[in-house]
Amino acid sequence: MQPNPPSLLGESPAFHAVLAHVSRVAPLERPLLVIGERGTGKELIAARLHYLSRRWDRPFVKVNCAALTESLLDSELFGHEAGAFTGAIRRQIGRVEQADGGTLFLDEIATASAAVQEKLLRAVEYGEIERVGGRTQTVDVRVIGATNADLPALAETGRFRADLLDRLAFDVVTLPPLRARREDIPVLAEHFALGMVRELERALFPGFAPRALEQLLDHGWPGNVRELRNAVERSVAASDPEGLVEEILLDPFASAWRPAAPTAPAPSPVAEEAPPVAAEDFQEQVRRFESGLLETALERNRFNQRQTAEALGLGYHQLRGLLKKHGLIGRPE
Repeated sequence: MQPNPPSLLGESPAFHAVLAHVSRVAPLERPLLVIGERGTGKELIAARLHYLSRRWDRPFVKVNCAALTESLLDSELFGHEAGAFTGAIRRQIGRVEQADGGTLFLDEIATASAAVQEKLLRAVEYGEIERVGGRTQTVDVRVIGATNADLPALAETGRFRADLLDRLAFDVVTLPPLRARREDIPVLAEHFALGMVRELERALFPGFAPRALEQLLDHGWPGNVRELRNAVERSVAASDPEGLVEEILLDPFASAWRPAAPTAPAPSPVAEEAPPVAAEDFQEQVRRFESGLLETALERNRFNQRQTAEALGLGYHQLRGLLKKHGLIGRPE
């Protein structure tokens, strides 16, 4: 019996477009790339691609390329024979071989070394691998790579093999960031809240207060769904079991005793500088200072405009007016 693919929640057009794309390409016996920011669910999408394919009853093998050094990644992917090198006491079957007949998911594929990329190219193009110290053997593996890097740009600069990119990019599933699917935030937040309520063995989830919902919708979520899940679960765990969640605890490091960041050393005194040849007028200098101040405040508050307004001692609508004045209103919130 075919298992159900991983459940994914969302109601936004952008999210449904991704699901439709996945359903369209999953049955194809081709390598694929899944591209998206951190926390957007690349591994879940890869698993869905596997379980909607003809390989659903075969292995789904996952490897995080960024978690291993070059030599360890090589051995992990392709294996080795006993005695192939010092310390190789017994044969090790690599992950590519373990995925034979199924799907190999390579997360953070952009971090793989040139040598590993060369071996992956051979596996993808010809279905051939070699254990270290062993003979060439054939495998039948569908490779799905994932990254948040710009692979075409890396290929142009020689930091990623262009021929490997050509083979992997039969099709590319690009995941939208959470800020592009804001209508999904309440749905996801309630789902994560209910999960935490069950974990805490509470009777029910009373819901989010209006202020908490406002926080959820105003925040920029640079960490996407993963950050949302952590924030919601943290807030539910800290809330009154019988009352609404009044506040979303966005920053787990928030504390009066948080260590201060090291300050940069004061610049060395220099001789009096000559005035610039064409000094900017006063108004232009004020404009640049104001724009820089706004940008810095937005970054420090993770593009949450209400928190930024509070930090600057401004009203929310006053801040919005200044952002519009300086062309910053279109920045991610």
